[in-house]
Amino acid sequence: MDEIIFRTNKMRDRLILELMARGAMRIGEVLKIVPNDIAERNILLREPKSGREHEMIFIPQKVADRLKEYVKTRNVGLRDRIFPICYEAARSVVLKAGRLVGIHLRPHDLRRHAATYASRSGVPLEIVSKIILRHSNLSTTQIYLGRISGSEALKRIETIYS
Repeated sequence: MDEIIFRTNKMRDRLILELMARGAMRIGEVLKIVPNDIAERNILLREPKSGREHEMIFIPQKVADRLKEYVKTRNVGLRDRIFPICYEAARSVVLKAGRLVGIHLRPHDLRRHAATYASRSGVPLEIVSKIILRHSNLSTTQIYLGRISGSEALKRIETIYS
C-alpha cells in the first residue's frame, strides 16, 4: 500500500488514497470533507452511512498535516469540499494508482486494507470494528478481515508467546 501511495505524484490523489487506506474512509466520505470538518487528527463525518447524525474518523498525524497544508495552499473555503470531484473521477484515481504497481485496485480495497493492517498489527477487533471501520456489528468486520491461514496463525502465536 505504501508503494501505491508514494508512487502517486499528485497531492490531491495521494491524500484521497491515504484517507481511504489509513483512515478507512469510504470514497463518498472522502469526497464530502470540508475544512470545517477537520480538527487535529480527527475528521467529522456528517450524515454517515450508518444513519447516525455524525461519526469521527481518526487519521495519522502525518496525513492530517498534509491534508491541512493542502487546504491552506489551495485556499479551500471552510465550507467548500476539499476534493471537488465526482465519484467516478475519484474511482479513476484509485484504479490508476493500482495500475502503477500492476494490480487491479478498487476503492473499497483501501478500506479493507486499513482494517486488515490494523488487525494484523494487534489492534483489538472491537476497535477495528467500532472505531476504525465504524461498524455497528462485529460480524460485518469479520467479513472484511477474511480468513487467517494456518501459517499466519502460527506466526501470531509465536509472536505472542516468544
